[in-house]
Amino acid sequence: MVVRTVVDIDENSLREARAALGTTTKVETVNRALAEVAALAARRRDLKRLLSGGLSALGDQELYHAAWR
Repeated sequence: MVVRTVVDIDENSLREARAALGTTTKVETVNRALAEVAALAARRRDLKRLLSGGLSALGDQELYHAAWR
């Protein structure tokens, strides 16, 4: 879904984001930046889960071998 929203954007930040993302338009830059932030948050959640032992079953050799039968 796409919605039209009017926002004030800092031109320096936009220019830096455009350069970092390799985008050419304001719309593309903002949409890509939002997607990148969402993806980063998901990676952080996954990493936190992994580090807290949330995937402890990965070390279970019986489970591993049963999955490949």
